[in-house]
Amino acid sequence: MSKPFDMTLFLCGELNGSKVTQQRHLRQARIMQEAIQQRWQRDNPWTWQLKHVRWFFSQHLKSHSDATRYYYRLTALLVWKRLGNDRELLI
Repeated sequence: MSKPFDMTLFLCGELNGSKVTQQRHLRQARIMQEAIQQRWQRDNPWTWQLKHVRWFFSQHLKSHSDATRYYYRLTALLVWKRLGNDRELLI
């Protein structure tokens, strides 16, 4: 049995700002991870493709406010940066 993916360890080098901001990014990253895991069976960001992140924003967050989607976009940009992608994340 494998260990669950540790999002805190994954993002620790990219997190900056206040503790509250860091905790928000971690909470939102875990929510993204759980939603993509349930829908696509992709358990960690290393296996995510752009279509998975786009699905999260277009379907999972479709009933959320613009402000909520904005904060999730900031978190997605941190994940994208941590993965070493140089291209802009267009969501």
